[in-house]
Amino acid sequence: MTEAWTVGRFSAFGSVEARSHGFADAGTQEPVEGVGELLHDDQAAPSRISEASLQRIETGSLNFRYVGDLRRLLTKYGVSDEEVIESLISLNRESNQQDWLTQYRGLMPAGMPGFVGLEPEARTMKAYHPTIVYGLLQTKAYARATHELHKPVEEYTSEFIRSSVELRMKRQEVLTQENPVKLHVILGEAALRYPVGGTDVMREQYARLEELSGWDHVTIQVLPFRRSYRATNDFAILDFGNQLPPRVQADSAWGSVSTSDKPREVDRFIRRFEAMAASALPPEDTPDFLHQLEREP
Repeated sequence: MTEAWTVGRFSAFGSVEARSHGFADAGTQEPVEGVGELLHDDQAAPSRISEASLQRIETGSLNFRYVGDLRRLLTKYGVSDEEVIESLISLNRESNQQDWLTQYRGLMPAGMPGFVGLEPEARTMKAYHPTIVYGLLQTKAYARATHELHKPVEEYTSEFIRSSVELRMKRQEVLTQENPVKLHVILGEAALRYPVGGTDVMREQYARLEELSGWDHVTIQVLPFRRSYRATNDFAILDFGNQLPPRVQADSAWGSVSTSDKPREVDRFIRRFEAMAASALPPEDTPDFLHQLEREP
């Protein structure tokens, strides 16, 4: 199977197609040029997909319902290898039947389902957050308290918070699956000092971070308050080895998510991460730093 068409378990087409369109803001939901006509060119076999559905397929938020539509679109894109086509059809079928993300798609900003769906396929993951503990490291109490803080401003419902926390805990299974993702996280000092949910919640979170930092496949560094380079926004980088190009994801203040696998963009975020890793405390100092925070009044 060629690299361009290896898509993992998440979506048989959406995340693949999206990779060819750069670092566009997924929150804009802009249609891809010409894609609206792709399934309508074959007059002998008219498509049953609306333009709105096709745009959702592009972003990975919807799978193909009919195999024929998937085949026609692959043909339009010049995919003729029957082994590749059958593999994608199988993935689409499996995704329709087993995609655990289905019930959570409405909770996530546009573009995020595709990234989350690829997390279990990653070999390594690098992530940075300047102001809160990164999601894959959060305790359930910390995650809930974080959402509660945002509730009056973002107008979250109690059901939204419950489901969002459930999703966050589910995503953490990438750290305990059979072949766990190798995770390296840099946290700004502010992320550890910002009080969330009270003393008990923070102590439990510190203990969880100390536990995770002792895992062989998890590295946690703290970027302290001192003069050094630091990115202003959080981001994450997935590396899939030889299976897929690496992919970067970044949040915006508008609540949208942008992703890209363009080498230039990925390299830029890798440079940012490496610069902060060089300035951050070494990983072996993380437990002592957490103990220091626990002792402070």
